[in-house]
Amino acid sequence: MSESTKPLVALQGVSAVVTLGNKDRLTTVNDVSLELFAGMTYSIVGKSGAGKTSLISIIGMLNTQFSGRYLYKGQDVGALSDRRLSFMRAGHIGFVFQNYSLIGHLSALENVELALWYGQHARRPRATGASASARRRRCLAALASVGLRDKARELPKRLSGGEQQRVAIARALVNQPELLICDEPTGALDTKTSGEVLSVLRDAVREHATTLLLVTHDDDLAATCDITYTMSGGELHAPSID
Repeated sequence: MSESTKPLVALQGVSAVVTLGNKDRLTTVNDVSLELFAGMTYSIVGKSGAGKTSLISIIGMLNTQFSGRYLYKGQDVGALSDRRLSFMRAGHIGFVFQNYSLIGHLSALENVELALWYGQHARRPRATGASASARRRRCLAALASVGLRDKARELPKRLSGGEQQRVAIARALVNQPELLICDEPTGALDTKTSGEVLSVLRDAVREHATTLLLVTHDDDLAATCDITYTMSGGELHAPSID
């Protein structure tokens, strides 16, 4: 299999179990096998509690408490050290969440710059990295790509919900990640702003051959992706073929 046809992400029989307060055990991800390829867009739909967030926390290397096998570009994620996992996340994976998670005392530009610094350090931990001016230009370009070049100096509290989400997208994209994971990225936005956010995400996928994994309750939003999976009871169901 050539490098171009190898999956970026390959899950093989992955399961995850959590222990509840009453000592009962709940299977949140049940025997999931999945392949994600570079430049493709994927969506996962399902009701709350279906296991979607648990699954993407594994794919995003935020949770390594699972059985089965997870290969990222052929590397066994389950065998990586915590330090290596941290570097992989920062250097190769971007995250966009519904709640934005911006740092309140930092400007839009500084929020993006912080992500770039971590990403560059993750890729080359012993290198001094790009100059401060080069980093700033790159971050301003990321903000410009989401239509917020003129809001670079603003604190999050002075931005609308849609603007904050676009800053979060710029932050996720500034390191040009191979994999972009979006968990309900438009859940708190109105229809017009949701459309703008989706346009930004699609442009990023086209420009950088980024793999997009989108989790949503919105069937119309999910349908904009190349492939849509459904999740229920911790199980991932492949799309039906007409």
